[in-house]
Amino acid sequence: MRHALRVSLAILIALFATGCPSTQERLLDSNVDQLKVRSIETRSFDTADRKAVLRATVATLQDLGFVVDKADGDLGTVTATKLAGYSARVTVTVRPKGTKQVTVRASIEHNEKTVEDPQTYQDFFSALGKSLFLSANEVD
Repeated sequence: MRHALRVSLAILIALFATGCPSTQERLLDSNVDQLKVRSIETRSFDTADRKAVLRATVATLQDLGFVVDKADGDLGTVTATKLAGYSARVTVTVRPKGTKQVTVRASIEHNEKTVEDPQTYQDFFSALGKSLFLSANEVD
């Protein structure tokens, strides 16, 4: 009887060990997903003027119907909210990238869920790029 219990226990352990992904594998899956989302959320722009990019970010968000909740020039962050039958929140971080570029990362939430649709981010970065172009060429 004791031997049968040991064999059953060994089989059960073997099934769990081979049938379930390890915690490490799940963590790596999570990291891959996060890297994919981060690549969608991030763009670099050819300017070293971080403050100009922050100003353009605020203007772009306002043009898109967002209300800026907080802008911090020292930290390089802007948070904004849009309430139009739904809840949308954007957090944008602007950081230097070398001496000739800045990196902009936008994190967008819709009804408290992170937006992973690449088109949403492309639309935001396209609008931001146009705003930067207009600012650089002093077009109002």
